Amino acid sequence: MNFIKRVLVNALIFVAAAGLLPNQFHVANLWIAVLAAVVLSLLNAFVKPILVILSLPITMLTLGFFYLFINAFILEMTSYFVGSTVFSFSSFGSAFLVSLIVSLVNLIVTDRFSL
Repeated sequence: MNFIKRVLVNALIFVAAAGLLPNQFHVANLWIAVLAAVVLSLLNAFVKPILVILSLPITMLTLGFFYLFINAFILEMTSYFVGSTVFSFSSFGSAFLVSLIVSLVNLIVTDRFSL
């Protein structure tokens, strides 16, 4: 059940971020946002742990700051798998900004309030 809640929260974050950043982030519709949230969850479960382990030395050198770049890279991968015409970023910087928003909202919603 926690998976479904996280997917729904991420889909709503994608739609809200696309509304807040219309020139930097594009989501075609709500169903694409749900699909992107599912793909993001799968990438977070299977690919992200490998990237975190491989980049552990640089993450420790930067005191964890590099972890944010891993999140942005995972969002770029999500854009690639969903389709860059219906779910896209204008640049890596906009992917970084959206990943920061997604991380902060997930921290507040899922850990604090336990949906």
